[in-house]
Amino acid sequence: MRNKEHRRETWYKKAVAIFIFSLMIIISVYFYIENKNQEDLNEADPLHNEEEEILVLITENPHINAVRLMHFLRDIYGQKILSGQHVDRDSFEMDAIYGITGKYPAIMGLDFMDYSPSRVERGASGIDTDKGIDWWNRGGIVDFCWHWNAPMDLIDKEPDQHWWSGMYTRATTFDFQKGLEDQSSEEYRLLLRDMDAIAEELKKLQDAGAPVLWRPLHEASGGWFWWGSKGPEPYKALWRLMFDRFTEHHELKNLIWVWNGQDSNWYPGDDVVDIIGEHAYLEPRDYSPLEVEFKKAQSYSDEFKMVALTENGPMPDPEYLMDNNVTWLWFCTWSETPVVNKERNKYSDEYTEIHMLKKVYHHEYVITKDELPELKNYPIK
Repeated sequence: MRNKEHRRETWYKKAVAIFIFSLMIIISVYFYIENKNQEDLNEADPLHNEEEEILVLITENPHINAVRLMHFLRDIYGQKILSGQHVDRDSFEMDAIYGITGKYPAIMGLDFMDYSPSRVERGASGIDTDKGIDWWNRGGIVDFCWHWNAPMDLIDKEPDQHWWSGMYTRATTFDFQKGLEDQSSEEYRLLLRDMDAIAEELKKLQDAGAPVLWRPLHEASGGWFWWGSKGPEPYKALWRLMFDRFTEHHELKNLIWVWNGQDSNWYPGDDVVDIIGEHAYLEPRDYSPLEVEFKKAQSYSDEFKMVALTENGPMPDPEYLMDNNVTWLWFCTWSETPVVNKERNKYSDEYTEIHMLKKVYHHEYVITKDELPELKNYPIK
């Protein structure tokens, strides 16, 4: 009897041991598969790579609100597109869109053009810094470019070389390459003077806690702006000079650097670019997703960079974007003609018809200003 009980007890212990051992094998296999799947996911999606869990901007010790904004952009990339609108001096573009859709775009596109010292010397005065601070305080996202009037050597002649056209190559003989090569030159001094003037405006935004999608020296490869008149190498040197001047000398920490050079040979480097931008002006009422342009922009860097449609004419149809997996981070329709009539008193449907405007601004794929989270408190994961 005792032997029988002993055998039963021994068998029970063996069964329990076998069960526990089998369970451990099952658990080990389960976690191995889970880890392997996560590794595959990380390789396929750099945004969710464990090593990139805290997404670092290229600026050292960036402003907390710039980090928050960058995390928000990361979280929506590939899932949604931000609506954006460049505005002229009176910002009527915003009123025209709101009057039809009842919504404002998430991004307001602004310009430091009238802060250029060579324009200020001739009576210009900028108001966009204040507009940017106000837009941020109202819950929007601020985007700035800079149509940089040449610091010197403005031709100022009829018919198309006026001083106010001084950002165009045709309207100036300014040799910025000479300035880059000779730091004792007047050209170099004026390059720094102008950068310093804009840095002071960006500091006001920083003091207000406003991060900026900063898109300077844009469309260089086209050659129509003076900063693209000397070829890619001087241009890239100018970009790096500005980056160092702003981030080190002026300690600007609120900038998300958006490069919009339009050609891989002009790309200044992954260490000085946060986001890649591309512009495209299709024929009026062409709502194509711009797939070719999107893939071209993706190819500029060997590293992963989010890609935005930083200027456009007609607004892209969100359904076309989704159907073709063209995941622009934002679009930003240019000011004036693509949105308002010549008298600037009502919306113009020349480029984007009213039915398409309503479709875009009310589509689930498109984020408008009222749908933005509270970016000042956006979680950093």
